[in-house]
Amino acid sequence: MFPRRGAIPYLLEGRFYRLAYVETGNPAAPPVLCVHGLTRTGRDFDELAGRLAERYLVVSPDLPGRGDSEWLADPALYQPQHYLAALAALLAAIGRPVAWVGTSLGGICGMLACACPGAPVTRLVLNDIGPTVPAAAIRRIREYLAAAPESFPDVAAVEAYIRQVNAPFGPMSDAQWRHLAVTSARPISGGQVRLHYDRAIIAAFGAVAGGDIDLWPVWEKITQPVLVVRGETSDLLLPETLARMQAAGARAVTIPECGHAPALVDPLSQGAIAEFLAG
Repeated sequence: MFPRRGAIPYLLEGRFYRLAYVETGNPAAPPVLCVHGLTRTGRDFDELAGRLAERYLVVSPDLPGRGDSEWLADPALYQPQHYLAALAALLAAIGRPVAWVGTSLGGICGMLACACPGAPVTRLVLNDIGPTVPAAAIRRIREYLAAAPESFPDVAAVEAYIRQVNAPFGPMSDAQWRHLAVTSARPISGGQVRLHYDRAIIAAFGAVAGGDIDLWPVWEKITQPVLVVRGETSDLLLPETLARMQAAGARAVTIPECGHAPALVDPLSQGAIAEFLAG
């Protein structure tokens, strides 16, 4: 099932930008918004969307500066509050209450949205993210972003790179890795390819404060039911953070053989999400 493509305009700092998305399923069915991580795209959710498409309309945007979405004129705007402004325009375009599935950065955006009074979000799935983001994990991400090549000779080289830096996504088939590579590669002059995102995102992420990120004040405002998916060896969502979230009422499932963040292509994570959404 190949997803349908779409785009909406949104206003940010006095300028309109284009936010691209793909959707799968019946347009009249209850919508599920799937928001990807820092350097990924909405196409990461293709397999989950295929699982959910019989009962839902699955909408998967590319965050600003990623995939087919327009890059931002000012690199300093690559921050969660501005992503939320773009996603709010998409929510308005959908025009109905949605369930939210967010991986890492997409989960941070989901928490910010759910904490706003009147948010049209009914349920929240957080994939390997919580209200504490450890400084050590932030440093690790900075290091691999800074080392990312600016270009590759071909898509096969992109796949080799993605297999290395995204190994914590968990066990995946050759076809699944190839899918991530193809949806992550963009042609440039000379027959080479580059990764799909604006490299200014790297500088913006480098400006994040050096300590832990504390989102507990945001978490305390969330009233929607929450499911947390955690990679067994994740360094971004630590066991003590998950325990505190569970004590506050969140459901949880741990995916073995994964770190940060589960790719949501395995039966355990997909089954848990489908059951939670139907709850």
